[in-house]
Amino acid sequence: MAPVRPKHKGSAQLFQNPLLERLSHTHIAWPVGIFVATTLLSLYYGFTHGFLSGALALGLFLGGWFLFSFAEYAVHRYLYHLPATTPKRAKLQYTMHGVHHEYPKDKTRLAMPPIVTVFVASLLFFIFRLVFGNWAFGVLAGFTFGYATYLFVHYAIHAYSPPKNFLKVWWTHHSQHHYRQDEVAFGVSSTLWDHLIGTMPKGRQGE
Repeated sequence: MAPVRPKHKGSAQLFQNPLLERLSHTHIAWPVGIFVATTLLSLYYGFTHGFLSGALALGLFLGGWFLFSFAEYAVHRYLYHLPATTPKRAKLQYTMHGVHHEYPKDKTRLAMPPIVTVFVASLLFFIFRLVFGNWAFGVLAGFTFGYATYLFVHYAIHAYSPPKNFLKVWWTHHSQHHYRQDEVAFGVSSTLWDHLIGTMPKGRQGE
């Protein structure tokens, strides 16, 4: 991704069409709420229809959450930071993620708008149902819970000052990605894959 100078006020205009432009903004409560609802509905349906029980449900839930942690890392690293080798790819990359690097404090663009969130949640269900069968309800619950957690953590990092406790590690890690080394520190809700794959920031830690 081409380096940009972060702006701490304002918001970029992505679309000329006023409706599309309006739809590109959202309050964080909408996507978080949709994914939390998906988590609860998946667990409820799985338990009431006999697809989930006890230790199996817990294992599938944790497996789905673990799967999301890798998806979070991979999507951020390989899709959101897609090399802008052509004008079309540069436009796509900026619309997906570059705008967030230029306006990191724009609270209305820290998550997908509700209509896209519903589409993603539905797509995940059909993919997981195809791949995991009846286990999909447990895996999907863990995955979407991880997604909701990621959205909440990401919003908190950009909207609030770092806390003076162990949670500050999230703010420190993500600030490295935004303000010093955007080719590393791709994890947001977890630094696990940065450690395993070797993309932890090097040198002095940011604040």
